[in-house]
Amino acid sequence: MGDRCLPEELRTLFLFESLSDEQLATLCKNGHIATFEPGPICVEGEPATCFYVMIEGELVMSKRSGGDDIETNRTSQRGVYCGAWSAFVPDVPQLYESSVRVTKPSKFFVLDAHAFGHFVKEEFPMAVHLLDGLKVGGLRQRQIIDQREKLLALGNITAGLTHQLNNPAAATARAVSDLREKVAGMRHKLAMLADGKFSPEGLRVLVTIQEEVAEQVAKSKAQELTALEASDREDQIGDWLDDHDIVGAWDYAPTFVDAGLDTDWLERISASIDEVDASASLQGAMGWLKYTIDSELMMNQITEASKRISALLAGAKQYSQMDRAPFQVSDIHELLHSTLMMFADRIGKDKPIKCVKEYDKTLPEIPCFPGDLNQVWTNIIDNAIQAMSGSGTLTVRTMREGDMARIEICDTGPGVPEDIKGRIFTPFFTTKPFGEGTGLGLDLAWKIVVEKHHGDLRVRSEPGDTRFIILLPLQSPVTTEATDADLKAAEA
Repeated sequence: MGDRCLPEELRTLFLFESLSDEQLATLCKNGHIATFEPGPICVEGEPATCFYVMIEGELVMSKRSGGDDIETNRTSQRGVYCGAWSAFVPDVPQLYESSVRVTKPSKFFVLDAHAFGHFVKEEFPMAVHLLDGLKVGGLRQRQIIDQREKLLALGNITAGLTHQLNNPAAATARAVSDLREKVAGMRHKLAMLADGKFSPEGLRVLVTIQEEVAEQVAKSKAQELTALEASDREDQIGDWLDDHDIVGAWDYAPTFVDAGLDTDWLERISASIDEVDASASLQGAMGWLKYTIDSELMMNQITEASKRISALLAGAKQYSQMDRAPFQVSDIHELLHSTLMMFADRIGKDKPIKCVKEYDKTLPEIPCFPGDLNQVWTNIIDNAIQAMSGSGTLTVRTMREGDMARIEICDTGPGVPEDIKGRIFTPFFTTKPFGEGTGLGLDLAWKIVVEKHHGDLRVRSEPGDTRFIILLPLQSPVTTEATDADLKAAEA
């Protein structure tokens, strides 16, 4: 338990000098004196179990910032206190707000957090109400501001997703409209049958060719030509159609190229028709096939657009984690993929900002809050895009580092100036123009990674290479119950 606590000794400390004999006796009854050897007393982010008052020695107080422990105070002053100083606040999980270590053997008065909270509430009720209002009011204010930061990010994501959905939706509408016209045209083509322009044998050959062409259209996507190859083939087909007196030859040529046809195909079609039905019109056959190809290509467009919409919606569902538990084991690469998909209107192979993925696929799934990690990726990627001012390369890299998963999000922007690097995780600090940022995006990311997941978040930056490095435990350091408490604490 430690040395005996003496009320007279406590009265020599400025924190207790105005207390009554009864109050000092109560403190001594519930607390004890302990001597600590050089080393840590409490660690930032861990459950706050005790309230400490230094009687003699030296302590150093520090806070984590940008992956480093920053010393905030070093003192030998008697009566300095630390630890669970806000234990009087009800219904809020208590965490140590700073790390404290002693540099030499030091003596402290130690009081259990619950006993300290009860003492303060019993002996100083008015002060508790005032401090409670200050503490809880600040926490609620922070909740509101954090929620606003999330909503701002969600607004940007939603705008991008709407733009991405609009493109395939508009393509589908156009293809359906064009397809309706083509189907109407095909109905008119049936008049050729009524006029007897094709014998039954010739019609059967034409239908067989039609089916083969439909299959060729389906294959043509896997046999995409370069622009130069497509242009050369279009010239060859156009010349062939001209030589065979096909009216509108150069209107037909691009369609036949899109279908994957070449002059060998056309020769075979011509020979098949001549072989069974010399009276049949090659012009009519080519017109019939063009309608078939146009219809198949439009149906392909509708299918591809529908797949794109489904993929976007699936990505949005994965990103929002609508159908998943708040805490679970997740594939880090799936989370990164769903977030990158939300930015597909601004980054990609055909965009000014390219995206490079260097994933270590051997990484196991990790225990985490998936929705919150997507928020971390969102805030950092959005900052990276803005830093690159419209062009550059975004690199997302994963690897294993000991018992941690390491995720790097890198950009080729101008970098973070050295004089502000230590402040970028500070609440309300922003380099964006007034009205364009809250200064809470990286602070929120810090709270999620460090306080909620017991990981680390740091930045390394030089012009042309800025890296935000996220470290997440591969194994959960706490039980699910403790994690739920951490969630409430971090949100508070």
